[in-house]
Amino acid sequence: MPYVILTLVLVALDQLVKYLVLQNIPLGGHVPFIPYLMELTYVQNTGAAFSIFSEHTWLLALVSLVMSVVLALALWKNFFRHPLGKVTLTLLLAGAVGNLIDRAFRGFVVDMFNVLFMNFAVFNVADICVVVGGIAAGLYYLFLMDKLEPKAEGEPHGDLKADR
Repeated sequence: MPYVILTLVLVALDQLVKYLVLQNIPLGGHVPFIPYLMELTYVQNTGAAFSIFSEHTWLLALVSLVMSVVLALALWKNFFRHPLGKVTLTLLLAGAVGNLIDRAFRGFVVDMFNVLFMNFAVFNVADICVVVGGIAAGLYYLFLMDKLEPKAEGEPHGDLKADR
């Protein structure tokens, strides 16, 4: 249940920031945010990361929907049993749902965070959730899952490599 609440809070935060940008910044407009580091720039993205697959919003919406269902099922079926693993899936789910809402109801994703110290794509809260959740899930799976996941009944205990 706490993962459902976290998902809803992150999706609500994403949509609130997007609403505020839509209400207060004209398309292409810039507003200072963190001096010398970041500004808010209202951009409409019909594609995915770095605008790839532009003009294929319907396909990206379908992918977001499928991934949202898969991630929700992974949480429900305890793909990761440790809370840290579940948080990584929750972040991914919140990001997928946040951008799905935009694609389904607006036909584009509202992006706003523009870093000033390097040339990088403009992004949003949902994108942050996807990137952080994806990296964290990969690291969790590769380095922590064997150490943190409780063993299911019937599974061998200990490191199989050490048994050789």
